Amino acid sequence: MENQTAPTPYGVPESFYRKFGQQVTHVLSGFDRIRFRGSLRMLFDPRKMDLYLGCCGVLLKEFGSFAERMTTRVKQLAYQAAQQAARPVSYLAGGNQSKEELARELARRDKISSGLIAIFTALEPCLSYTIRGERSSKKIKLVLETRKCLHLYHYYMHPSFGLMHVRVQSWFPFTVDICLNGREWLARQLDQAEIAYEQRDNCFVQLADPILAQALLNEQLRTNWSQRLDELLAQAHPLHTEIAQPMAQRYYWSATPSEFATDLCFKDGASLAKYYSQFLHHAIRSFASPDVLRFLGKRVNETTGRVAANFHGQVTTSLKHRAEGTRIRHSLNGNWLKMYDKEGQVLRVETTINHPEQFKVYRATETDPEQKLAWHRLRLGVADLWRRGQLCQAANSRYLEALASVTGKSPLHQEALGVCRAIVVQGKRYRALNPWAAEDGRLLETISRGEFALSGLRNRDLRSLLYRAKTTSKVQQRRQAAAITRRLALLRAHGLLRKVSATHRYQLSARGRRVVTALLAARNADVDQLTKIAA
Repeated sequence: MENQTAPTPYGVPESFYRKFGQQVTHVLSGFDRIRFRGSLRMLFDPRKMDLYLGCCGVLLKEFGSFAERMTTRVKQLAYQAAQQAARPVSYLAGGNQSKEELARELARRDKISSGLIAIFTALEPCLSYTIRGERSSKKIKLVLETRKCLHLYHYYMHPSFGLMHVRVQSWFPFTVDICLNGREWLARQLDQAEIAYEQRDNCFVQLADPILAQALLNEQLRTNWSQRLDELLAQAHPLHTEIAQPMAQRYYWSATPSEFATDLCFKDGASLAKYYSQFLHHAIRSFASPDVLRFLGKRVNETTGRVAANFHGQVTTSLKHRAEGTRIRHSLNGNWLKMYDKEGQVLRVETTINHPEQFKVYRATETDPEQKLAWHRLRLGVADLWRRGQLCQAANSRYLEALASVTGKSPLHQEALGVCRAIVVQGKRYRALNPWAAEDGRLLETISRGEFALSGLRNRDLRSLLYRAKTTSKVQQRRQAAAITRRLALLRAHGLLRKVSATHRYQLSARGRRVVTALLAARNADVDQLTKIAA
């Protein structure tokens, strides 16, 4: 079976595709699940809520009855819509039931291809208002706190977005959540374009035209989100205009969390299984905190290659065994980068952004009259959703590139054969490298550090790292420099380093990066844990 995609598909680094592209039938990169939140922002400030009630001519002591009337009307309009569409309304008492699976089952049973599927109601936590008495002033006041209220889940089979839902909070401040799936949306786009495909869960295992499918996913990034979300709001929450009118508000749309996935579909399950255990082993053993920071676009200390001293946060890696496979997740301050296999055939690398404020976007501020562009924090609002796509795509690509640099088709003993024995180059003999010896192991670890990947390393860089004890003796410094020169020559002779033209810098060669990282992964491996994972 020949590869159906372009030589280097969108979102996949050339280094990865060069090694594994012959096993991949197609690649798709785009949004997976996105949750949009619509909120009347003024109503999240108790002082503004007081003003709102004043605009409505409602006293604080009347808030309870006023809110109850609004809640009743919101529910009635929802139930009327379900009655008109002849669709069920069901109360779900437990939190263990999957509403999405219930909706899918109803859609299959009743053959619903468009329109409302059902409305599910559930009592869930939310931020909402209540009236509290204040002892010091002997007055009552509005308090915004976490409490429970009824939520209305409107599940639709949307003509454009496919299966999706709108959740309406039935009490002030009437927050709305809209959940879409980019893959469900793509399926509808493919149907309209009459492109054949096979979809399993939320991934595609067969595609007649992968290039056009990727173009359709790219179109999603250029969506006028406010307009499309307002349309869904009007459909599921028709009372929103009346609620917002007293203070001339409109719902503000933000996006969190958002998932952006790069799917590589292998020819069959056996083709993916052949490499997936290697990907897992390397990710577990070789990706340290600085690597996770780099994947997610953060800088590491340029001098040491370690996490900067002023870094505040937590980096974790977890492994989870599921019925359908094994998933590894790297977390950085609440944002995630995951790798897992889907449907036994699709390798998925996925970046989830829960806290966009940790990233930057090049834009003007809303308050700048000159609209000068500069780097600012990424906003929660949908205006920066296109930038999220860029950031997530870059994170996925960096992850795949890191996997490609250490994984190959050749067994480790074949890769290491050349460096673990003495060789003769231009009549000069160079000793073998022993990665399990402390001295050579430390040398290999040093030359593979992340800060040397782009600009390369120099003699003095290795000196500062390999000789931790500083010396002021000129003689000792010359001896150390000469020793490093001999080691650089040894590494070049074995083909692990190459000299950067017209500089005194050296970089890992393509073969060197593959061999060094593979040797280090084996050197640091825990036999018991690796055996458990492979089982």
